[in-house]
Amino acid sequence: MQIARVSGTLVSTLKHDAVRGHRMLIVQPCALDGSASGPQTMALDVVDAGPGDWVLLLDEGASASQVLENPRGPVRTLIVGVIDEVHVPNPPRSPSGRGNP
Repeated sequence: MQIARVSGTLVSTLKHDAVRGHRMLIVQPCALDGSASGPQTMALDVVDAGPGDWVLLLDEGASASQVLENPRGPVRTLIVGVIDEVHVPNPPRSPSGRGNP
């Protein structure tokens, strides 16, 4: 699972049967502080997320196939949740006291 922010939508007139009925969104993986933590990618939306939403990504093909109930589908990344809030009370500090290693 990974946190990401929805940054846009994809439109396709021709779709594989496995993705019909689901929106395709562009997502930016993020760290807990909201900073980008990797390249943008496409994710299939199964929870009705939209641009600007913070979401949970499932980025593993076998699990995506189980969620979609399609063992041969060409899908790797799914949006499986919309995040309401992230709370990290006291992030761990390194032994030197200078923050995370």
